[in-house]
Amino acid sequence: MLQFEELRLGLLALTEELENLCEAMDIAHNRQRLADLEEQTAAEGFWNDQENSQKVVREMSHIKGILRAYEKLQTAYDDTLTLVELAIEMGDESVYDEAKQGYDFVVADLETQKLATLLSGEYDGNNAILTFHAGAGGTEAQDWAQMLYRMYTRWSERHGFKYKILDYLDGDEAGLKSASILIEGENAYGFLKSEAGVHRLVRISPFDSSGRRHTSFASLEVMPELNEETDIEINDVDLKVDTYRAGGAGGQHVNKTESAVRITHLPTGVVVACQNERSQFQNRETAMKMLKAKLAEIKEREHLDKIEDIKGVQKEIGWGSQIRSYVFMPYTLAKDHRTGFESGNITAVMDGDLDGFINAYLKAKSLGELA
Repeated sequence: MLQFEELRLGLLALTEELENLCEAMDIAHNRQRLADLEEQTAAEGFWNDQENSQKVVREMSHIKGILRAYEKLQTAYDDTLTLVELAIEMGDESVYDEAKQGYDFVVADLETQKLATLLSGEYDGNNAILTFHAGAGGTEAQDWAQMLYRMYTRWSERHGFKYKILDYLDGDEAGLKSASILIEGENAYGFLKSEAGVHRLVRISPFDSSGRRHTSFASLEVMPELNEETDIEINDVDLKVDTYRAGGAGGQHVNKTESAVRITHLPTGVVVACQNERSQFQNRETAMKMLKAKLAEIKEREHLDKIEDIKGVQKEIGWGSQIRSYVFMPYTLAKDHRTGFESGNITAVMDGDLDGFINAYLKAKSLGELA
């Protein structure tokens, strides 16, 4: 039963870290605050003030997310410790795999939540808008962009987040040229903003009849979804608005009229598009939210005082600008060039196992090791 005793001691060693996390997340205060807000919603006439009621509901949703995450971790810890102690008492070795799985979850989730307390950016708690662009290289690059799209939707599902397609432009033969999705979940932007940049793929191309090795590039933009209170002024004269017929990954649910909207912000060159909504008006409204989010993200990242300072300089989607490489051949490896973190299990990575990369970035950022 030595292996169970090791698990028990490992769990007991985490007790202080759990207590520190509880304090860092201000769990006691958040529980009291949630109770106060729920009491407000029960007051007569509360829902008559739509602006205030929406603000309260958003705060309640935010607090519930914090409490839900902590309570899930605490429950997993208690259940796993109970299982281990019962196994030791009964001499039952048959539950070791279950106990080890529970222990591994507690260790990993504790690390993730500790890092989440470091998310102090203005928009870190917000939902995230992800936009994918295929680099040069035709079908091979477009296929790689779709592989990245799948990777991040799998990451979203692993974390219990929801995602919604905002825009999707099919590739010429396979894959996609560009796509945008909204990922909804607590701290989605705080975690995913570290994934923005150029991603490089090395593999034997399935589109090359000679079986040669190819290098392909695709880029990912990550923006926070902004609430309506965010104060970002955009002049109509600075916008170029194009409409076109929707198509792509929507099937029968995509409106086939000329309802899709593409908006170009002329001063910066930033372009956004939306085709998923039912009407041109709704698509324009969503595209404007995306534009504001993109400008806000650039403003925050480049430490600018105002939107007018954005110059719209874009990195080339190619050599020298990649943040991470994914190698399928002659060996398998995913390596982040900023932190040095790497994983040899390329299949797991492409199935959304990205927490190691994200956590390594957040840890390095908190220590001042990254610009």
